[in-house]
Amino acid sequence: MGWNELVTRASSRWMEGTGPHADVVLSSRIRLARNLDNLPFPQRMSEADAAKLLAAAEEGVREINLIGFPSRVELYRLADTTPLDRQVLVDKHLISPLQSREAMARAVAISADESISIMVNEEDHLRIQVLAPGLQLQEAWRVASQVDDALEQRIQYAFDERLGYLTACPTNVGTGLRASVMMHLPALVLTQQAGRLFHNLSQLGLVVRGLYGEGTEAAGHIFQISNQTSLGKAEEEVISNLEAIARTVIDTEEQARRHLHREMRLQIEDRVSRAFGLLSNARVITSEEAMRLLSDVRLGIALGVLPPIDYRKLNELMVAMQPAFLQRTEGRELNPLERDVKRAALIRSHLAS
Repeated sequence: MGWNELVTRASSRWMEGTGPHADVVLSSRIRLARNLDNLPFPQRMSEADAAKLLAAAEEGVREINLIGFPSRVELYRLADTTPLDRQVLVDKHLISPLQSREAMARAVAISADESISIMVNEEDHLRIQVLAPGLQLQEAWRVASQVDDALEQRIQYAFDERLGYLTACPTNVGTGLRASVMMHLPALVLTQQAGRLFHNLSQLGLVVRGLYGEGTEAAGHIFQISNQTSLGKAEEEVISNLEAIARTVIDTEEQARRHLHREMRLQIEDRVSRAFGLLSNARVITSEEAMRLLSDVRLGIALGVLPPIDYRKLNELMVAMQPAFLQRTEGRELNPLERDVKRAALIRSHLAS
């Protein structure tokens, strides 16, 4: 896949809107932190070390493509890209905000369907990420494990018999695994249950973050829930535990949705209908307002208040309406008002089609 297609196509496999519980769970993600045993951690690497890492990553990608995945993986050096293009990859959840800020000696490998991405020289030498639509942690883990095994054919990982995989951040030492689910939880927020639930999740060793991970806000009532540490538990145990808790959160959200619809039917129907009306007719709209209204529309679809709209369309819109993507597709820098006008037109077009 060419770079231009990668940063102008507002679709990834995780946006398909399919998979179990797709009305609540947008995506499931497995991430593995890995480091080479013959190089210092990224914070202490020299330019020569970084060159060795990039060469090793290229060898690893060639090995991954020998597995026979239907979707070919390509390595892109970020020094050859613009900040705007890198922000598009952040919006698509293919690289982290940290990876986007510094491009020199960094790279990312991405599969054609964008289900696999490997950040090179981020906080760790390699961060393998697999995304799947809906609640499919086991499927994401199966693919991530295959990618990990393929890389290990070419790369000697930093590994300690007692501690496990060695990583730049102590919380990742052990399996190096972070499993997470991206969930839409508007009813829990509206019924003021979210704060208590998130507190209880933290007591269970989980962490709740915003739409783009650490340090970001939960725009559009979308939250990422993941395990906090990776030491002392097998990968399968961590994944099974998170999946079980995710099912509990789904049940709680669905109960809250039914409660809202039963006890506040008129107000909820008015809220989601207004949101749909505004999105369908607005001529100027900010990304913050659009995310809030899209959340209401998604809730209205789940409650049957609004006619069914493909979740894929809403997921893709959530990415395509972001400032970086709007400017990339327009081919020039846009001022804030121009972006708000383009965004409103894009949303009207998507909802009318």
